[in-house]
Amino acid sequence: MSERRRLRLRLEISREAARLFWEQGVAATSGDQIAQAVGLSTRTLWRHFRSKESCAEPIVAQGVVTLLSVLRDWPRERSLEDHLAAELTRLRHGTPPVDIADETLAMKMIRLADTEPALRTAWLMACDQTEREMCVIIGDRLGRPAGDPEVRLYAASAAAVLRVLDEEIGAAVLAGAGLTEYEDVTAVSLRYAHAIRTATGGAVGGPVT
Repeated sequence: MSERRRLRLRLEISREAARLFWEQGVAATSGDQIAQAVGLSTRTLWRHFRSKESCAEPIVAQGVVTLLSVLRDWPRERSLEDHLAAELTRLRHGTPPVDIADETLAMKMIRLADTEPALRTAWLMACDQTEREMCVIIGDRLGRPAGDPEVRLYAASAAAVLRVLDEEIGAAVLAGAGLTEYEDVTAVSLRYAHAIRTATGGAVGGPVT
C-alpha cells in the first residue's frame, strides 16, 4: 500500500470512528463497529491504529495540518493578518475546498476530549505538533534557531492561542452558534493573528525584512 493510500484510509477510518464516538459515545463504540462502518476487517483496523480511541487522531489533526501548511508558506514581507486572510479564503473556496464536514467532526472530537481522556490525548498530541512546528516557523522568521529559548516561548504562546481559540470556536458551534459567524474568514483570521501578536508581545505577526 502506498503512503498516500495509507493516509487516505486512516482518514476514512477516523471519520467513521469520530462519527460513532459522537453519536453513541466512546465507551459504547467498539473496534468491530468502526471496522464494519468502513468495510474493513477488525484485524485490518488494528494494523492502522493501536486502539479505538487513537482512530480519532487523524481527524483531530486535520485542522492543525491545514493551518501549519499555511504558516509554513508565510512570506516574510506579509503580515500574519494579511497572510491568514488570503490563504484561508483561498483554501475555503479552492478546488477542492477545505472539507467543512471534517472540520465539524474535529470540533466534535475536541469537545468530547473535555470528558474523554483518551481523546484528550489525541488533541494534545496535535497541539504538541503545532508547537514544534511553530518553533521552526518562528525561528526561521526571526533568523534564530528553533531551539532558542525565546523562540520556544513564542512558539508555545502561539500554539496556546491556536488551542484555546479552536476549543472556544468548536464549543460555540456545537452549542448551536452555527458556522455563519465563522465563515467570515477575514474576521476569524484577524482574531487569530491579533491573539498571536498579543501572546508573543508583538514579536510574531508583522512583516520582516
